[in-house]
Amino acid sequence: MMRAMYIIPALVVVLVLALSSVFIVDERKKALVLQFGQVMQVKEEPGLGFKIPLMQDVVLYEDRILGLQTQPIEVTLLSDRRLVVDAFARWRIVDLVQFRQSVGTAGEERALQLLGNILSQAVPEVLGNATQDQVLSQDRAALMSQILTIAKREGAALGIDVIDVRLTRTDLPEQNLEATFARMRAERVREATDERARGGEAAQRVRAAADRTVVELTSDARRQADVIRGEADAERNRILAEAYGKDPEFFAFIRSLSAYETSLKGSNSSIVMQPDSEFFNYLRSETSAGADEAAPVAP
Repeated sequence: MMRAMYIIPALVVVLVLALSSVFIVDERKKALVLQFGQVMQVKEEPGLGFKIPLMQDVVLYEDRILGLQTQPIEVTLLSDRRLVVDAFARWRIVDLVQFRQSVGTAGEERALQLLGNILSQAVPEVLGNATQDQVLSQDRAALMSQILTIAKREGAALGIDVIDVRLTRTDLPEQNLEATFARMRAERVREATDERARGGEAAQRVRAAADRTVVELTSDARRQADVIRGEADAERNRILAEAYGKDPEFFAFIRSLSAYETSLKGSNSSIVMQPDSEFFNYLRSETSAGADEAAPVAP
């Protein structure tokens, strides 16, 4: 009975020690077995692993491809033009021992800081020897390849492999953007002013042509009206001359009546002349009118 009391706790201790000596690494992780800070075992394949209980610890690291988005980096191009550039990198851990020695206990967070520093130095180094056209055109692929080469070389010392580097944004600095926008606005205002001036000039030409056309049409219409009026007056005079030639006495009589109507019109009309004036030939007695063969009186 006393023996069983000792065996059961011993079995429990053995079971606990056995369970604590086993660890599992899945396919997304890699593991280091450390003993008092020293690397004793590297476990890169997924599955079960074993360690010495209470003496050794297991530290897991990512085996997947990780990403890094850098902070905005201000660079000066070969043409002294300043740009703000963002870079994105993809990387993974390839040497666990060297990675552990480089980053210590901070792990992936420290690796992100170190890789960010590498890119912050590599991007200005490469873009500083390039022009703006190279950065903004298809030639930027060659520039990114140069940045990747530098990042790979520096990252190898950290136990990581930089797989790819991309420039995600290339903008002007804020103060340069304002100056550029102001210059663009001024250019558009100048173009709009030029367009309005050309439009005003074209409108003035159209109005001048229209005014000239109006003057020409009006002058031609007046000329035609004067011609028609002259022809009508000539026709009227011809008809009057023919009528006068047919019966001069009757024509003189009609002209005299028209003259009487015109001169005696109105309530305050007064005429002072001699009683025997030829103007009243057709107002005298019939005998005197017939005896007097006076000439026609002009109106």
